[in-house]
Amino acid sequence: MSDSNDSERTILVVDDTLDIRRMLSEGLRQKGYRVITAANGHQAVEFAQSARPDVILMDLNLPVLDGLATTSLIREYAQLNKVPILAITAYDMSGMKEAALAAGCNAYIPKPIDLERLGELLSDILGSHNAGQGEL
Repeated sequence: MSDSNDSERTILVVDDTLDIRRMLSEGLRQKGYRVITAANGHQAVEFAQSARPDVILMDLNLPVLDGLATTSLIREYAQLNKVPILAITAYDMSGMKEAALAAGCNAYIPKPIDLERLGELLSDILGSHNAGQGEL
């Protein structure tokens, strides 16, 4: 788990690939966000409960507990029910977007991730905090 200044908006990055966690963390910190990282679904639930992030970036292909199950579990906690969760995945298979949205994700972002577009999406979500369901 890593973090910086508590006064910044907090984003939980959940991905089992260290390089992706690092790339997203660095890019998001440069945009002024506080970043926490988790490598699997169980860590994601634990860190979401303790840190109460403003947004969660959720890889769907995770060890221990996959991203769909993790998202569904996070949605069971009242204090986390409204936190925007953005599904991120390299597996853009038929039905995956629908499954992610049905599990409780607010948006679906295929990899590789365009950091500029992600920054715009995060600004929109955090500006309104009424995230719709869509795709980057």
